[in-house]
Amino acid sequence: MNPFSLQGKTALITGASRGIGLAIARGMHAAGANVVLAARSKDKLEALAKELNGRAIELDMTSSASIQNAAREAGDVDILANVAGMNIRKRFEDYTPEQYSLIMQTNLHGLSELTQLVGKAMITRGKGGKIVNIGSFTTFTGLPYVSVYAMTKGAVGQLTKVLAAEWAPYDIQVNCIAPGFILTDLNRAMWQSEAMDEWRKGMQAIDRLGTPEDIAPVAVFLASPAANYINGQVIAVDGGATTTAKWPVPPPSA
Repeated sequence: MNPFSLQGKTALITGASRGIGLAIARGMHAAGANVVLAARSKDKLEALAKELNGRAIELDMTSSASIQNAAREAGDVDILANVAGMNIRKRFEDYTPEQYSLIMQTNLHGLSELTQLVGKAMITRGKGGKIVNIGSFTTFTGLPYVSVYAMTKGAVGQLTKVLAAEWAPYDIQVNCIAPGFILTDLNRAMWQSEAMDEWRKGMQAIDRLGTPEDIAPVAVFLASPAANYINGQVIAVDGGATTTAKWPVPPPSA
């Protein structure tokens, strides 16, 4: 058997209408999985699902009713990829209660509710499963103006570790990918800034922004039998941003 194959598996991917979620859906489809794409924009999803011979499910992470309905519609799920998320960049003292609640509900509370429902079903089926969460550079590192987002991503990292311990007896592996600076439609304008680009160049050894296609293969691997002995890990896919930096001054000549 090909240990990297997802043949015969059903994968539910949230936030699948664009960016990292769509790249993961495409990667899992290419590996043989039956993909279920979930996001708020079902009209767009329908076309993408047709492209991938999959199914589209409407999912609003801020609505418990929507989450419960999506879990029912998805049916028997072997792989859950929790990708859906959002951010609002502000000084901590300027967040409104409504903004705080929106980020928390979308990135953490909704993710927890869906994972609870899908995980419980995996346990009941007794056939094991894979859960791949998407964390962030901020799961490890503090950056200004993303305090609430960072709170949610730190919590996702810890939830990953606890569920990995709790659900291991049911042959369910739970891992987390922590992307670095990934260029998507949501942040493209920000990275047009020369100041941002110069700042990034000193941050990591690999001198480029990442793409959703840099994240997808890692998610596919973690969802495959090849990763059966990997559990409770938070894996940075960040060009070395959490582990390397560039030295601005060359060494003296010999």
